Amino acid sequence: MTSGALGRVETELPGLPEALRRVGEVILGDPAEAARSTIIALAERAGSSPATVTRFCRAFGFSGYAELRVALATETGRAAQAGWGAGVGQDIGPDDPLDAAIEVMAAADSRLIQDTAAQLDLVVVGQVADAIVAASRVLLVGVSTSGAVATMFEGRLRRIGVPCWSSGDAHVSLADAALLGRGDVAIGISHRGRTREVMEALTEARTHGAVCVAVTSFARSPLAELADLVLTTASRETTFRLGGLAAVHSQLFVLDAVYVAIAQQTYERTNQAFELTIKAVESHRLE
Repeated sequence: MTSGALGRVETELPGLPEALRRVGEVILGDPAEAARSTIIALAERAGSSPATVTRFCRAFGFSGYAELRVALATETGRAAQAGWGAGVGQDIGPDDPLDAAIEVMAAADSRLIQDTAAQLDLVVVGQVADAIVAASRVLLVGVSTSGAVATMFEGRLRRIGVPCWSSGDAHVSLADAALLGRGDVAIGISHRGRTREVMEALTEARTHGAVCVAVTSFARSPLAELADLVLTTASRETTFRLGGLAAVHSQLFVLDAVYVAIAQQTYERTNQAFELTIKAVESHRLE
């Protein structure tokens, strides 16, 4: 991971060991200063050691502090140029004017998508797309808000002729997973990667030879460890939009990237599917 570092650190900070968490807090407190600091200076500010800073870097996929500094400098410079910082991190109060609340929401969501795009592994996106194109069946599993995301992605895939099912019911998901075979695909969607129903369905799918994909904000979650391929999402909580609600936009963005990659591979079939489906529902639209 050479970009999207701040989003990853912010998302995973609560689950880090205390020593690493202090390093993350210092970085998030002033990313630009962290990008300018030496490893010794950063360690002193975090009340830790250079070895701890190095462990922090490696926990997030960097070879060392030099590589992290480059990523931070690039990201903070890009954010300053685009003005992404405006409104990010602010709370929405019950008496705030609606226009101010909308400004905070727009800034947070814009930064969320940018963070997600920055940390997106294009190789993994291509591998997931390849697996779906080759599969006879695709199963999407998610509950609550993630279940709604699964349903939306199912609609996109069905529209271009991909045999796809989704369910938020634990029993139905397990039954569908049991019918998958070698080369089929099971995609589990969970913000924290700890939803029992999603993990059980992917475990069942794995026993039948299916390729298991995790879509989660936590790259070291149990769901991610269970999967063959992991697509990570950024999550930026704001007032009234916490946890899974805060991850919806990034989940849809990641899955849309997969959808576009599939449509590119199946260009002629996709265009034909669009023509057929548009014609099929044409009579239901008013002139």
